[in-house]
Amino acid sequence: MSERVVPGQADGLIALAAADRVWASLTAGSAVPTTSALFTCLPSDVRSGRYVLLGACVVELVRTGDGRWEVPEAEVHRAAAAWNAVEMDALDLVRIGPFRGLPEQERTGGTLRGWRRRISWDLQEADHPRRQAGHEPGPWSHLAGVDWQRLLVQRSRDGAERSWWLPRAVVRLLDTAEHAETQWLHTTRSRTADAAVAGQHRRDPRATDNPSAKGADGPAIPQRAYAGELRGQLYSALTRKPGMSRLVAGWVCAVCETAPAAVLDHCHEHGYVRAPVCPSCNTLERPDHLYDNDIRVAGRYRRLFDTDAVSWLRHWHRCPGCRTRTTLPLPHLAAWTAHTATRTLRPTHSGSRGRKPCGTLRVSWTGSQNTPRSCLLTVSVDFCPSGEHRVLERVPYRAAVEQFRTWLAETAPAVAAAAGPDRLDGLPAEPRPVIADTNGEGLALF
Repeated sequence: MSERVVPGQADGLIALAAADRVWASLTAGSAVPTTSALFTCLPSDVRSGRYVLLGACVVELVRTGDGRWEVPEAEVHRAAAAWNAVEMDALDLVRIGPFRGLPEQERTGGTLRGWRRRISWDLQEADHPRRQAGHEPGPWSHLAGVDWQRLLVQRSRDGAERSWWLPRAVVRLLDTAEHAETQWLHTTRSRTADAAVAGQHRRDPRATDNPSAKGADGPAIPQRAYAGELRGQLYSALTRKPGMSRLVAGWVCAVCETAPAAVLDHCHEHGYVRAPVCPSCNTLERPDHLYDNDIRVAGRYRRLFDTDAVSWLRHWHRCPGCRTRTTLPLPHLAAWTAHTATRTLRPTHSGSRGRKPCGTLRVSWTGSQNTPRSCLLTVSVDFCPSGEHRVLERVPYRAAVEQFRTWLAETAPAVAAAAGPDRLDGLPAEPRPVIADTNGEGLALF
């Protein structure tokens, strides 16, 4: 029999309904809203028992002597503490679908595998009443406890094409939760298979080791920090190698160093791999293209060039081409020029909390980095009350590069010291042509 405890004490086992109440009270003031009835409504069922995913924490349920399922209250408190530590900017959004060309997700029995596709499926099902009548919510409806329907933002273009967006902090939380659940399932199935093999040995001492008894999934890949194992390699060559997706999943994101990696980030100008990153950092790094030569400079660039500048500069200079030339790819250099070099030129207006920049910052260019003499960056402000589409400054490409080099030496001296024309690092004598991103919508390896 299990030990009976009073809800609120962080020890012992509690009933599922009590666990729901404890979880709700502990996360009442969290930045990320939670759903109700997480323990009493469709917990995941695997061969070795049951579990509930609370954010990135896997909480196993315990079967008592009378056949009922209960929960270690200490695990609920641990998961709630991790949940409450998540900070969310409701305006920093990431597109989660619909995407074209995404590969079919393998069915592992987990609740979060391919959570983006499952959200898209649920939203599309809502548009078909006939299908909706026979549709029952699956165990993924909770999405690790996140009430995603309260956070989802839908955008439409031309009244027809729709896209769905979630806050970046929530996307990162769900990506981390998906990885944690996958690892737990791998470990659980391997443990179950090992126990079956051990039982076979006890029944038949003459039995020999059978590698196939460990299951098709095999043991989980331990996450490790990226130490430059792919340095100097071409993205086009790596993506043709079998098993690359599984190899990438074994690393922690090389930028945030917290979430599991899922994609290979690479320089589109020189074709070199930078590092494995998580989907959230991958979308944070990607410029907001309006057109092929036009970028909207969103608020997230404050992190790229202000608060987390050193980490991102080190990441971008993992490309030998950018490091040798002490610059950034043209879209990133254009965004830096608009956000940093011309910051004092942007008009402001008074508000309740002092003066604030007005309008929407945008930068466009003519030519390319392959023709630096004729390449010109134009920084402007759209929707400015004092003059819509107001041009702030026109900066020649070479002048922008020189300004960036000066700023780099002041902001990240270690990164600047590792760059320069005398640090060739095996760079080919002839620069590589620009490599277009042909699958920018998807989150698969690209």
